[in-house]
This record gives sequence, structure tokens and C-alpha cells, in this order.
Amino acid sequence: MANKARNRPGASAKDSGIETLENLQVKYEQNKKRINTIVTVLLVAVVGVVGYFKLYQEPRETKAANAIYHAQRYFDIDSVGKALNGDGQYAGFLKVIKSYSGTKASNLSHYYAGICYLKMEDYPNAIKHLEKFKGKGTMVEKVAQGSLGDAHMEAGNIQKGIDAYRKATSGKGDLLITPVYLFRLGVACEMNNKPEDAKKAYARIRDEYPTSMQARDIDKYLARLGTLE
Repeated sequence: MANKARNRPGASAKDSGIETLENLQVKYEQNKKRINTIVTVLLVAVVGVVGYFKLYQEPRETKAANAIYHAQRYFDIDSVGKALNGDGQYAGFLKVIKSYSGTKASNLSHYYAGICYLKMEDYPNAIKHLEKFKGKGTMVEKVAQGSLGDAHMEAGNIQKGIDAYRKATSGKGDLLITPVYLFRLGVACEMNNKPEDAKKAYARIRDEYPTSMQARDIDKYLARLGTLE
């Protein structure tokens, strides 16, 4: 129709524009029901997401944060049994995980539960919870990975211990945490007959963390492996 308008003698750009607009209106009328349905679905989805976070998720986050408080206090005084299972009045980490799944407090409770089980020498449960914790690049994630390495080592799986220690010592380091797990990584590599990997771990302590406690005797470990370079 627009082509005919352009080909008619004396047809103007204005006429062509009017016919193009008419074509759009015709197409809209033909597809109006489908278009409106799509728009409605999108609006419902947006309202649903906003409503979920404002009316459901945010109150749950607040309740979960309150619920974890007493478990953290028990953890701080090393009462791991009550920290895990509660005291009959207040919830422990396991109840927070179950009752507030998907919240920040539930995620953090996996970390605490993993450490509690590690202290209780229940290594399978320690591994289960530490693997579920998501720290998103925080220092807590480094400790969780290092603790996961400890649990795997205690459970007799040296290679998984090494893998966890590597994650704990990757990226930007921490002056207190990283040298601890670098040393454990080196020891684990030696136990797994990987002396070259052990040297690399020990050398990082010497070169990157010279003021750490682990650096004090690190030359002895390097010398034993045949290098002081």
C-alpha cells in the first residue's frame, strides 16, 4: 500500500506516512489480543517479583536474622551443641537453615553448622554444610574453603583437601588467613607426593607473607625439599 502511494503521480511523503500509520494500526488491531496479553503477563511478573521481595522475602530475612542471633551467641562461647540444635527456646543453625531457606541467615548458618560439625569431628556433615555455603568472594568464604580442606583431610581425602586449600588461597590474600592455608596446602601436597606443588605453596609464604608466623620456619621446609631459591 505504501509502495502504491509512492508510485502514484503527485503522492507526497505525507500521504506515504499516513498509509504507513494506517498499516501499523491495522496490524495492531489484528494482533491486539496477543500484544495485550504479553504486556499483561510482563506487568504481572514485575509486580509479582516486587511483591515477593517486599511482602514475603524481606520479612523472612528479618525473622531469619533474629532467629540466628542466639545460635551465634552459643557459637561464640563454643557451645556447639546448642548452637546447632538450639536450647529448646531459641533455634539453632539447623532450624534456621530449614525454616528460612533462601535467606542470607540460612546461607550463613550453613557456614556455622559446618564449623560446628568440624569441631565435633563429624566430618561428613561438616563437608556437607561447608559446601553449601556461598560466600561470594568474602573472607568468610576463604575460611569456609580452608575449613572444608581441613574436613576433607581429616576424612582421609587428601586430594579434595588440596583442592579446597587452593580455593582458600586463591585471589587476593589475607595476611592472617592465607598463610595458614598455604602452609596446610604445602603439607597436604607433600603427603600426596607432590613436592613441587608443596614448594610453590611454601615459597608463596616466604615471598608474599614474610611477616606471618608461618614464614618464621618456612626455610626449613623449603630446604627439606631441596630449595631455598
